[in-house]
Amino acid sequence: MFTKETVKDAKVRNQNVLVRVDYNVPMKDGKITDDLRIKASLPTLEHLIKKGARRIILISHLGRPEGERVPELSLRPVAERLAELLPDKKVSFIGDVSGPDVEEAVRKTPAGGILLLENLRFFPGEEKNSSEFAREIAETTGADIFVQDGFAVIHRAHASTDAITKELPSVAGFLVEKEVSELNKVVTSPAHPFVIIIGGAKVDDKQPLIDKLSPMADAIFVGGKIAADGYKSDNPKIHVCDTFVEDGEGGKRDIGEPCIEALLKLIENAKTVLWNGTLGETEKPEFRKGSERLADFLGSHPEINSIICGGDTAGFAENYLKDHPDHSFSLISTGGGASLELLSGLDLPGLDSLDEKY
Repeated sequence: MFTKETVKDAKVRNQNVLVRVDYNVPMKDGKITDDLRIKASLPTLEHLIKKGARRIILISHLGRPEGERVPELSLRPVAERLAELLPDKKVSFIGDVSGPDVEEAVRKTPAGGILLLENLRFFPGEEKNSSEFAREIAETTGADIFVQDGFAVIHRAHASTDAITKELPSVAGFLVEKEVSELNKVVTSPAHPFVIIIGGAKVDDKQPLIDKLSPMADAIFVGGKIAADGYKSDNPKIHVCDTFVEDGEGGKRDIGEPCIEALLKLIENAKTVLWNGTLGETEKPEFRKGSERLADFLGSHPEINSIICGGDTAGFAENYLKDHPDHSFSLISTGGGASLELLSGLDLPGLDSLDEKY
């Protein structure tokens, strides 16, 4: 059950609505290479427009500029892509987050229009969770209400996730509600058999998840670099891959065919599958077979509640669907660290600070 107020509960007609989105999209040579996170924000934006919000002001970060202006990390290309996705709406951009230029840009935004502010992390106050910085944004934009729809950042105590909620009534957007609700189901009441698939490279990031969910899991499969580096466990539920595809120098770069077959056997009757971490170096075609076989099985079995989380894994799954439009997954989470921390039972400041539903 989702216990926070949402945009469905809020009165937004004729209000200036400040929305924290997650537009931290991958870029190459100034071009967006994956717009999953932009598209994920559309249901909330379309709802606000439909319900008569006066203006919608969007705030987000991009990359790690460390409190400095980095031109290649400007959100201007994101505003241009958003305008393409909402061709019948007025979408504009301003290269700041507060001050007179922003005030003027807000005034010029027409009814039902959308204004995207500049990268929050160009300003030190964002990551310092500065109350003053949050207050400047709220006052400059004339916001009446705040909507948190950046699921991927709700595990951070930043000005746009925590301090801003002290300045404005604060509710969840549809993306946050959906992701939190779906991931909580995995934690509290997964349909069985429940299989967890762990890959990737950083065992320290994965171990809390394994520890938290192993009591309720029917089986856990460990692959990726974690297995290649010799992951050990005495838990009989945990199956660690022990055969690998090697490169010319003997490096273990993907799970081997015996492990692929063992994994598919584990999940053939599963009702819930949680997948976090690719099983090989998927950026290289010769080392993505394990991940591709897994994606193919899950994507062609819609009766399985398939939850894909982790930045690299989500990106791989999205790219897989582009080539296999007849396949689908139940949820591709937009949050890497956020989904891991939620599933591991850790606090999420950006969620905890939202208004409770009464």
